[in-house]
Amino acid sequence: SLLYEQLGYKAFGLVGKLAASGSITMQNIGAMSSYLFIVKYELPLVIQALTNIEDKTGLWYLNGNYLVLLVSLVVILPLSLFRNLGYLGYTSGLSLLCMVFFLIVVICKKFQVPCPVEAALIINETINTTLTQPTALVPDLSHNVTENDACRPHYFIFNSQTVYAVPILIFSFVCHPAVLPIYEELKDRSRRRMMNVSKISFFAMFLMYLLAALFGYLTFYEHVESELLHTYSSILGTDILLLIVRLAVLMAVTLTVPVVIFPIRSSVTHLLCASKDFSWWRHSLITVSILAFTNLLVIFVPTIRDIFGFI
Repeated sequence: SLLYEQLGYKAFGLVGKLAASGSITMQNIGAMSSYLFIVKYELPLVIQALTNIEDKTGLWYLNGNYLVLLVSLVVILPLSLFRNLGYLGYTSGLSLLCMVFFLIVVICKKFQVPCPVEAALIINETINTTLTQPTALVPDLSHNVTENDACRPHYFIFNSQTVYAVPILIFSFVCHPAVLPIYEELKDRSRRRMMNVSKISFFAMFLMYLLAALFGYLTFYEHVESELLHTYSSILGTDILLLIVRLAVLMAVTLTVPVVIFPIRSSVTHLLCASKDFSWWRHSLITVSILAFTNLLVIFVPTIRDIFGFI
């Protein structure tokens, strides 16, 4: 099989092989962790919204740690045990459709959320205050920021948080280790055909990321949080469409994890058992070990920002 470890070995010997294997493993474990962290954070909120439970203390099915383990065992592990990457084409297609739906909603919400965002905050606060304290007055927030300032985009922002953009940018390269396995399973493969596949795929993903980031920022401006979906919930409150989007994103990231596991497993197998024949026991053990380590990382790492830094 075609692997970057082989290219590293031919170029720089054992050092190149180890460097390629280590970088692929670290980067993809970071990607897996970020996906599973989304499951850990979002799935309890979705279940809580569906069940209308206010107090989630003591309920295991609203505990993100339990839920991420359950999703890993029931959904991710069976899909990750496939020997060839081609079998995951259908699940990857479904994942892509979910993200397209997310993008469409982000674009539509740009034209529904008022600007400045303080107007939506005042509306939500007024509703909540009226329900609990009918005689209470909501403070006027309009004096803090003018409409022109709040609705004017800032093209360049440099502060102490800017450095966190670097690992997010690097995260976009997580697809590279899967390029060679995809080429190997490509029908009527050739260099020209693979270049066309790469160009179309990269352009489509670039366009999706760009539009989601652009319209997400132009919706909330300085109020954008580290997790865009949480920003919608905190500003707009309960919304059925946003709940459906959360489910779509959860499905997308869950179905993406098996694809990310594939290059890690291939790298570990090539590094430790390159001369041995294929074994389902070894294949399964490596898969379970990778998934178990990543789950431990997700459970004990406090924020997704730290996980991006891990990459």
